[in-house]
Amino acid sequence: MNEQNPTAIRQSFSEDFQRPQYHFLPPSNWMNDPNGLLFWKGQTHLFYQHNPFGPLWGNMSWGHAVSDDLIHWQDLPIAIRPTSGGPDEFGCYSGSAVDNDGTPTLIYTGTRDRANIQTQCIATSDDDMITWQKHPQNPVISEVPAVSNQTRDFRDPYVWREDDGWYMVVGSRIEGKAGVIFLYRSQNLVDWEYLNPLLEGTEERYGLMWECPNFFKLGDKWVLIISSHTGHSTDTVHYFVGDYVDHRFVPEHVDVLDYGTLYAPLTFVDGQDRRILFGWLRENRSDRDQSFAGWSGVQSIPRVLTLDDQNRLHMQPVPELASIRGEHFHYTASTINEDQLIAESHNVDIEATYSADASGTFGLTVLGAPDGDECTRVVYDSDRQQLMVYTLTTETNGAISTYTRAAVHPLAADEDLTLRILLDGSVLEVIANERTSLTARVYPHHQSQQQVRLYGPSTGLMSLDIWKMPSIWQ
Repeated sequence: MNEQNPTAIRQSFSEDFQRPQYHFLPPSNWMNDPNGLLFWKGQTHLFYQHNPFGPLWGNMSWGHAVSDDLIHWQDLPIAIRPTSGGPDEFGCYSGSAVDNDGTPTLIYTGTRDRANIQTQCIATSDDDMITWQKHPQNPVISEVPAVSNQTRDFRDPYVWREDDGWYMVVGSRIEGKAGVIFLYRSQNLVDWEYLNPLLEGTEERYGLMWECPNFFKLGDKWVLIISSHTGHSTDTVHYFVGDYVDHRFVPEHVDVLDYGTLYAPLTFVDGQDRRILFGWLRENRSDRDQSFAGWSGVQSIPRVLTLDDQNRLHMQPVPELASIRGEHFHYTASTINEDQLIAESHNVDIEATYSADASGTFGLTVLGAPDGDECTRVVYDSDRQQLMVYTLTTETNGAISTYTRAAVHPLAADEDLTLRILLDGSVLEVIANERTSLTARVYPHHQSQQQVRLYGPSTGLMSLDIWKMPSIWQ
């Protein structure tokens, strides 16, 4: 966090209509992965990868914010930053947080030299969680397991507690093969015993490097979430569901967690015993544009995770989001026409339901320009069983350019289509039937691009509800 007055810094961006208003982002500069989510004394603490000195990646530190309701946030001072000459002198990378019998503890990856050698470190705090002390024995894990056959990629520890001690998974890769998650055990968070690979990748489509692992029990099953790192345009988050016996994980189901820009998610259990997920919503614009804007990176609205009887991960925005909804518009098939203007805002929360017999291509247009030249559409193609987000932009030479993201979303024969759409400046989160997530970053060129319209026939529309959303910082 820029440690000047955060309120004044946020106010300086008040005219930036591309900047989200009800999603979390720092007052300014760069943010990426959520880190160290921890419910502590009635509040949720969110840490995050942060460059305090500019809107591009670098100087990796842990920013810090706290919330009473998962919606409104208070900026806190930077928690940890690189220490000259220490094991993290070139960056405090991602990790997790735990309550160690009353001592809040951060477990993170330190990068110790220009060769990008990565090791695991810890830091602790008293109960105000403002000042943090790095452990004198850092790094607590200094070497990658030999089976990895490489020394560079070994990061993003995720820690949890079982009856016989603490456990940690760390993302890595096996040189020349695929991604891997390594499993460790400790009694004190300082002395760690390497056990075995929790899971090794066997297919190139799951990525050659696995980062930001999450491993947790949900119902009667265990879930492993990995971020498959192959390059920005193809990085994908996968999840595996299966059984965990004798320190071995046997997946039964694998799927994509998000088909868009959401990456490096982190989960935790909140005060209501819900498994909550945050994810980094990456930018889709140039370094030059990010530098000009003065900020980069957004956190998703937190999502509640559950499993269905087919071992599919379901997710929905936390219900607390409804508490800030503003002006409301409600429609059914009999009260709306195709292409009808139904609201005007850059910041809305939308719930739509279409009947199982709805056919063709249908959905909603958002960020529409008054002259119709530019817009973004969220549509479902019933013939292809495909969910799509595409943006139409008219270039200065009159050419039409498109930006498209798509996700396969099959419906059962009698299953209605439900869409939850969160539009917030340049952020678009779409969740279909609570199980298919498609996020995008879309950048309206003009303040006037606020129109929300029905797209396609209204015959299959059962209900459409739209709420204007306020800024959480006012």
